[in-house]
Amino acid sequence: MTMSGRISQSAFDGSRLRVILLLDLYEGAQEQFLDAYEHMRNQVASVPGHLSDQLCQSIENPSQWLITSEWESAPPFLAWVNSEEHVETVRPMHSCVRDTRSMRYSILRETHPGRPLSAEAATGGLQSAARVGDGVARHALTFTVKPGSESKVAELLSGYQSPKAQVDDTTRLRRTSLFMHGNRVVRAVEVEGDLLAALRHVARQPEIRAVEEALNPYLEQDRDLSDPDSARVFFTRAALPAVHHVVAGGPEPAAVSRHALYYPAVKGRGMELARFLAHQDEAATEDPDSPVHASTVFQRDDTVVRLVDVTGQLDLDPLAALGIKGAGKAAELERLLDGAAIGVEGSLDSERNLNRLLAHADMLPVTDRSAADA
Repeated sequence: MTMSGRISQSAFDGSRLRVILLLDLYEGAQEQFLDAYEHMRNQVASVPGHLSDQLCQSIENPSQWLITSEWESAPPFLAWVNSEEHVETVRPMHSCVRDTRSMRYSILRETHPGRPLSAEAATGGLQSAARVGDGVARHALTFTVKPGSESKVAELLSGYQSPKAQVDDTTRLRRTSLFMHGNRVVRAVEVEGDLLAALRHVARQPEIRAVEEALNPYLEQDRDLSDPDSARVFFTRAALPAVHHVVAGGPEPAAVSRHALYYPAVKGRGMELARFLAHQDEAATEDPDSPVHASTVFQRDDTVVRLVDVTGQLDLDPLAALGIKGAGKAAELERLLDGAAIGVEGSLDSERNLNRLLAHADMLPVTDRSAADA
C-alpha cells in the first residue's frame, strides 16, 4: 500500500485517553479475579492522570470481562502501564486470565444528553481532528544482554529465518528492524493489520522460538519461555511503545536509509525527551529541505529510541539527524539527555561534541527485513 499524504500519529496531542482491556477468564477464577481487580483499582486510583475506570462482565459469556479506564492524556497512562509498579500490581491477575487484549483510543467526540456544555467544556481534552494513518502498527522491544556476549547475540539475531509475512486475510508482517547499542538490543516491527495477531504468529514459528531459546543464556534478565508468567513479565518489561510517528508528505525519496538513535534520558525525563524529539520531527517533516523523511519515537521510562528514515548520509546534517535543528534546541537536548550514559559530556554547542553524540547515539544495524525479504 502506497500513501503520499503526510502522516502524523502522536501520544502528545493532549487529548483524553480511553483504555479498553478485554479479558477471557478461566472458569472458576471469577472471585480470585475480583480480588485482584480490587487491589489494582485501589492502586491505580492514586496514579496521576487517572480519571475513572469501570469493570464489566459479558451478558452472553460470563468468562468474558471488560475493564475500561479514562486518563487525562496518553503520557500518564503510558508512564503507569510501563512501570515496575504496574508489572507487580497486575501479577495476581495472571493466574486468572486465559487471554487479554489491550486497546488505547484518544477521545475525539462525546455527548452529554440533557447537560448543555460551554464551548470550552465541550472541546476540552478532545482530539482536535481525526488522524490520518497508513494502516501500519508499530511496536518495539528492548532488552540487555550480558556484557561480552554482544557479537554472539548479533550473530543469532541476524541469522534467523524470517517467518511467513502473511499472517491472515487482514494482517501482514511488513518490516522488522534490529539494532544494538553496546549490550542493548532494540527490535522494531511494522505490521499491517492486527499487531497482536502478528506478534502471536511470530512467537509460534519454530525458527523464531529456536532463536529466542538460543538467546536465553545471554540475557541479563532471566526468562523461561515455557512458563507463561515468566514470558509475560519479560515481554511486558521489554515493551518499548511507539509514542509518535510522522512521515513527510509526497512520494518516498529514492534513496532512504534507516537509522536507530539511542537517547538515554536524565532520570525521570524520558517522556519529556520523547515529546521534545516528537515536536522536532514534526517540524522537520514539514521542511522540504530536511533530510528527515520519517520518524518513529519509542519510549519506556528513561529509554528513548528514535527510528529515523533519512535521505543522504546521516552525518551530513548532524543537527537534523539528532533532531535538534533550531535555536536553543541543542541546549534543550543537553538538559534532557544523560550524556554520561552515552559517553558524551559537555556542551552540545561545539561541532566536535555534536559529531561525537551522533556517532555514539547511532545504533549498530543488525538486520532490516521487509516483507519482500520474507
